[in-house]
Amino acid sequence: MRHRSSTTFIALLAFAFAICTQSGQSQTTPTPPPTQTQAPPQPQPRSPGGDVGSGAGDIGKGTAKGTGAAAEGVGKGAGDLVTLHPLNAAGNVGKGAAVTGKDVGVGAAKGTGKIAKGTGRGIGKIFHHGHHDDNTPAPSPNPQN
Repeated sequence: MRHRSSTTFIALLAFAFAICTQSGQSQTTPTPPPTQTQAPPQPQPRSPGGDVGSGAGDIGKGTAKGTGAAAEGVGKGAGDLVTLHPLNAAGNVGKGAAVTGKDVGVGAAKGTGKIAKGTGRGIGKIFHHGHHDDNTPAPSPNPQN
């Protein structure tokens, strides 16, 4: 029997991309603590690798919450079957399945969005690396002596 695990593959791929992107970043020296005249430093935006890693984490969290909801629904359903309440059992299993679908869907949507954002920013850095606006005037074609 073949199992499709595209979510796991995407999460693993995103995690690997996040590690590769973060290892290429340079370290900066720590800044001194702000004095009373200085404003507190602004938090830096998340790197593309951080976006991808966060997205993979969201997918994993959604899957874990969904698995927990499914287990809870099945457990309650089994308890109702033992006490001879088959309608309650079916309702609990159905509720667990619905919550599972919601949790997995939300986690996958949030994670995929963050992965797409991080991947786009990472690719953008590759193609725009070293292209800065230069405000220095071009040398004159007729030099004056």
